[in-house]
Amino acid sequence: MAGAVLVINCGSSSIKYSLFDANASRTLADGIVERLGQAGSRHVHRSHAPGGDPEEIVQETPIPNHRTGVERIARRIEESSVEGGAIEIAAVGHRVAHGGSGFTGPAVIDDGVLARIAEFVHLAPLHMPANLTGIEITTALWPQALQVAVFDTAFHHTVPEHAYRYALPVDLADRHGVRRFGFHGTSHEHASKQAARMLGRPLSEVNVVVLHLGNGASACAVSGGRSLDTSMGMTPLEGLVMGTRSGDLDPGVVLQLAQADGLSVEEVERLLHRESGLKGLCGANDMRDIARRAAEGDGPAELALAVFSYRVRKYIGAYAAVLPVLDAVVFTGGIGENSAPVRDRACANLEHLGIRFDNAKNAAPNGEPRDISTDASLVKVLVIPANEELEIAQQTLRCLRDAP
Repeated sequence: MAGAVLVINCGSSSIKYSLFDANASRTLADGIVERLGQAGSRHVHRSHAPGGDPEEIVQETPIPNHRTGVERIARRIEESSVEGGAIEIAAVGHRVAHGGSGFTGPAVIDDGVLARIAEFVHLAPLHMPANLTGIEITTALWPQALQVAVFDTAFHHTVPEHAYRYALPVDLADRHGVRRFGFHGTSHEHASKQAARMLGRPLSEVNVVVLHLGNGASACAVSGGRSLDTSMGMTPLEGLVMGTRSGDLDPGVVLQLAQADGLSVEEVERLLHRESGLKGLCGANDMRDIARRAAEGDGPAELALAVFSYRVRKYIGAYAAVLPVLDAVVFTGGIGENSAPVRDRACANLEHLGIRFDNAKNAAPNGEPRDISTDASLVKVLVIPANEELEIAQQTLRCLRDAP
């Protein structure tokens, strides 16, 4: 088989990947290499045969770094075949966390693009070094393949200046590139397209609040397929409470903590990125464990669940005010798709916005796209499984078709 599209998502300690056919219409394989450089590292690979259940292979073995991880992925793909033919990689699409204001769509990677991407490493220090490493390794492994960068920030280039501008001296902000960029763009874009299909209306006519809730979390106001505002800012630290990130925080708190405890810039960065959020509130960052503990009467877990859900509900209200009209609230991401308690609390007391929530639909286990509002609800509440990999594959395929 020729012309497959490989999607690589290199995180700080994991590599997610999906292999699509030449039209990005079918997933041929997918998997994850996780716990890189840690005890218990493993490689999970799934092969997808037409009309059958995926065949899963799990290998627990030391995987010290991203290079070893990507090489394992390459070997697994080379050992595979699809319908009797060898798999040829025509293009590799990379999720890249930050593209600044210069990248408003996917970009074919060359030396110039790589140099520009490297300029943004300090703005997403948990993600960008791994993104660059993935590009380097896949370029060496598949030199014949078109390498494409798909940016988390690109979808938000339509956010107007009054929404992306911080109230700082303009010359200072412009000199240092300080503005709201936003993240999770591929997820917000995919979810808003799917929401339009579920509502049976053209994307150009649909207004939704998309909630990408996972270990990283962000909200986005999407009107006619265009981002009007989003909760993450210059970095992926602002906005909703996250697994280990603080989200919205009075900057005076940072100054006070730094002065009172003599914290260095590096120590403050670690505090806000790795020790705060749900973990800071209750000692855990997995919402499944937190919800279970809260149901058992654990006070810190209950507080963490309440703070997380309240912040989500507050952003629903804020973005309902930003949009010309609100057609739907969309939950996506690991927590958004799977946590009924979070969806329940986030939608509580929003009847004045036209939201009528159906508790029975919400509680019923279901992995499919679904509507969990009542028939009488003026604003629909939708649960849409995230598929950033498909969105990246489709954008990569467009670059491949446009290539000379």
